[in-house]
Amino acid sequence: MTDSWATFGADLHIDPTGAAGLRAGLMDALREAARSGRLAPGTRLPSSRTLAADLGIARNTVADAYAELVAEGWLTARQGSGTRVAQRAEPRRPTPASPPSPPVRRGPVHSLMPGSPDLSTFPRADWLKAARRALTDAPNDAFGYGDPRGRIELRTALAGYLARARGVYADPERIVICSGFVHALMLMGKVLRQRRVREVAVESYGLDVHRNLLTDAGLRTPCLPLDGFGSRTGGLAALRGVGAVLMTPAHQFPTGVPLHPDRRAAAVDWARAAGGLILEDDYDGEFRYDRQPVGALQGLDPERVVYLGTASKSLAPGLRLGWMVLPRGLVGEVTGAKGMSDWMTGTPDQLTLAEFIRSGAYDRHVRAMRLRYRRRRDQLVAALAERAPGLRISGIAAGLHAVLELPEGTERSVIQAAAWQGLALEGLGSFRHPDAEPVGDALVISYGAPTDSAWAGALEALCRVLP
Repeated sequence: MTDSWATFGADLHIDPTGAAGLRAGLMDALREAARSGRLAPGTRLPSSRTLAADLGIARNTVADAYAELVAEGWLTARQGSGTRVAQRAEPRRPTPASPPSPPVRRGPVHSLMPGSPDLSTFPRADWLKAARRALTDAPNDAFGYGDPRGRIELRTALAGYLARARGVYADPERIVICSGFVHALMLMGKVLRQRRVREVAVESYGLDVHRNLLTDAGLRTPCLPLDGFGSRTGGLAALRGVGAVLMTPAHQFPTGVPLHPDRRAAAVDWARAAGGLILEDDYDGEFRYDRQPVGALQGLDPERVVYLGTASKSLAPGLRLGWMVLPRGLVGEVTGAKGMSDWMTGTPDQLTLAEFIRSGAYDRHVRAMRLRYRRRRDQLVAALAERAPGLRISGIAAGLHAVLELPEGTERSVIQAAAWQGLALEGLGSFRHPDAEPVGDALVISYGAPTDSAWAGALEALCRVLP
């Protein structure tokens, strides 16, 4: 049965048989009357005694309902003024309907874009073990403001690993920990500018973000031509005003060729004669599949080469951990530049990586990933040999990407066709320096980034769009 009550000009429909009971029914009715405007703000309500008598319910039920609605802000109660409907701000008028938004463009189903490892393979369990050990053993001062060069535990572990795995002369006192390669390059750009360097040579094919960072530091970036033997370092002497050169000697990105031994020597000879610096980006130097990795260029002259390494390809870019092995005379300048902007990199991850390296887990992970990526590359080569035998893969068997040469004039159309198939691809042309001569049409294919479950589908999609 529903009671209707209109003592003060508003009908309150209360269902006493409802599951919530009389008190809740009365509260809902009063809320709705106030919300709809049937009870105007300031309206005085009957006393609890009067309303209880009208409704035929207990006075305490009405008093409790009033008290709770006062607490919620629907009603006000003052001595001598009775209980009234609370004043409320006018509700906002609905705004006119906006025009329909454009349909959301769906992302690619598969991606073979270079730049990332297979993130699904991050060694979570081993990393967690290392983190527990590292944090358990960490001294209290590890969580304070420390050395801007980074924790000594990580610098010591890296010195041993880099000497063993990459042939780097790496005294812990000459290592500076930073937040990845981009951070390191920003610091070097600042230091070079302070040294009155005006130009840093770059390879004719590379990442524009790196060129832009140097440009933002006030440095010009003339380019060195490339061929099948890597950058033509013999041309450095002809680039007047160049004080440094940025290179990827172990595995040129993106063309995939290593720097020929004669050109490695020529680069070091130029640096010695001109007082210049070589910035060595060793982004994936640990991943070579047909032989032992070529040692780092830094070993030829530690006083003329700045070695730049990172965990972004070997572990994951999200860690934001990188390192610089510096000539002795640069340590103070780089540390000063780093201290002015971001005094130190996060300590817990530094300590964890140090323990990860010391325990041997890093070596085991790199070995496992080397096998995984080699298998992926072999599958890519085999699929292309069967489905597109007229196309050639160039570059050495290394790293996380391969370069697939295309017929002239087809690069853009293949990328567009791939997009229609839900496959994201990157063309070689997108990495060309604005002043460089084109070297031909090609795709830069990442076989490292897809997960195991996505790899077969991505490879099939690639084969479907090839000319």
